[in-house]
Amino acid sequence: MTKDQSKERAAERSQERSQERSTVAVLGPGGVGGLLAALVARAGHRVICLAGDETARALRTDGIRVRSGRFGDFTAAVEADTELREPVDACLITVKHTALDAALERVRPEVLGDGLLVPFLNGVEHPATLRARYGAARVAPAVIRVESTRTAPGVIEHGSPFAEIDLTGASVPRGRLDALAGVLAAAGPTGPTVHVADDEAATLWAKMSFLAPFALLTTRYGVPLGEVRTRHREELTALVAETAAVSRACGGPADPAVALARYDAFPPETKSSMQRDAEAGRPLELDAIGGALLRAADRHGVAVPVARGLVRELEGREELEGNRRH
Repeated sequence: MTKDQSKERAAERSQERSQERSTVAVLGPGGVGGLLAALVARAGHRVICLAGDETARALRTDGIRVRSGRFGDFTAAVEADTELREPVDACLITVKHTALDAALERVRPEVLGDGLLVPFLNGVEHPATLRARYGAARVAPAVIRVESTRTAPGVIEHGSPFAEIDLTGASVPRGRLDALAGVLAAAGPTGPTVHVADDEAATLWAKMSFLAPFALLTTRYGVPLGEVRTRHREELTALVAETAAVSRACGGPADPAVALARYDAFPPETKSSMQRDAEAGRPLELDAIGGALLRAADRHGVAVPVARGLVRELEGREELEGNRRH
């Protein structure tokens, strides 16, 4: 069999798997979770969204309405509940890291069965936490590159021309990852691009090494990426170098020039999710991103003075904001 024939057969197997009806739970049907839930449901799979009472009622009544330049405007019918009540093939975790502990109460390990748990979370430390609770063979971390926002319960605005997923899992059989990839990519010819990655650490740090400088600097200065990469270029360059050094020590990609080129290619008005949370007065994923970066640097003896200073300043702001919230 030639290489091209092998690729063709692999694509056929993926299509066959995607045509089998799966049951997928989505914990946190917000911007990312709502989009994925709608796309998977549109492909013919059974979807159960797990959320609070108000959101669950809205989804049961009206489904999920998506407005997207890439995927089109459509409404997908889904089931909804406040907790998982039966085993599923996979449960996508799409809540913020700050809401993770409370959200996991909706997915008890004994109910999940042998279904895969697929966290679409920022940071690099959550897989270990989830494996301790649910077992190593169930946890398949994923990374998604997309801009998608929930404007109301069950209403999703997908603003980016792309939706790309990297699915991995050091302890999960490859066949299960391939089957899930087929489900996620099955929403027609314009479904999400899904790649199954062999190296979990490299996959998670590829996102972390891009996200950390972007999130920390846009939030610190309260400006979009375009201003960060011009007015604060020197600080951005230094922070990218620090993050790349930590990533290298952890087995991830480590090319600062590539990271800077990616920042330069983004639209100048781009904001990080952490910046949007700060603007809205919501808790920040600072520990999951900045804190995790510092802890990894400490473990490997990597000096990160710029990152440390930014995290310290944002922690002070978060403490003040938390006091105001209470």
